[in-house]
Amino acid sequence: MTNPHKIKITFLGTGTSTGVPVLGCTCEICTSTDPRDKRLRCSALIEVGGLHLLIDSGPDFRYQAMRAQIKQIDAVLYTHHHYDHVFGMEDLRPYFFYNPNPIPCYVAPNVGQVLQTMFGYIFQDGSYPGVPKMTLRPVSAPFEISGRYSFDVALPDGSPLHQENTDRKVTITPIPLFHGTLPIYGYRIGNMAYLTDTSAIPDTSIPLLKGLDLLVLDALRPQEHHSHFSIAQAIEAATQIGAQRTYFIHMTHQVLHEREEALLPPHIRFAFDGLMLETT
Repeated sequence: MTNPHKIKITFLGTGTSTGVPVLGCTCEICTSTDPRDKRLRCSALIEVGGLHLLIDSGPDFRYQAMRAQIKQIDAVLYTHHHYDHVFGMEDLRPYFFYNPNPIPCYVAPNVGQVLQTMFGYIFQDGSYPGVPKMTLRPVSAPFEISGRYSFDVALPDGSPLHQENTDRKVTITPIPLFHGTLPIYGYRIGNMAYLTDTSAIPDTSIPLLKGLDLLVLDALRPQEHHSHFSIAQAIEAATQIGAQRTYFIHMTHQVLHEREEALLPPHIRFAFDGLMLETT
């Protein structure tokens, strides 16, 4: 379950499907001046072994990529097909301007089928010549990702430099989860696991989460919800998994960061947009 590389995760967005502030809302969280209460839709960048892996590309991805100064994407790991996790796919197009190699998009088989229909102009009919060059790769077991970059660039003095990925392979383990009744994936990379939009973790997935240093887990709000863990349910799941550190994501505007975090166990925190963490 481990990779011989240091892993860096950047939280590009930590909010629920509406984002926070919610349009038209004037509640105390939506009007908070604490930057940790400003939450774009959930997405994360994983840097490991020289590779840049994106988890989900929601409708805020363009701004997230500019804010985090993302220069390359080697692969995308899609958790599921809901709007707030996939509708920034078109904004990946600039990453092909200087590198013609397609970006592999790893998905559960059921998600791949939906995305083929949802983004038919990208994956099926070729009706629009400027579409992102992406390939769907359904997975159901651990898989390896290697670098896709091999191209010539100009150094500041104008001299050429050939760049390509060598010996950069990372093992990814899909983690089956449930988002309400919808089967979705989380992903384990080394000693880190990212589980968004989760309402149940099957018993068969628990062994895949043992020995974690860092767990990233859905915790929607204090109140229960039919397709997400509440904060109390997320604490219970995190305790069962037993990671050294747990960070909650996908929070609504019912979560005031400073107030709610003070109620959490010491090894559990709320993530926030722009937070960077490292593990192995």
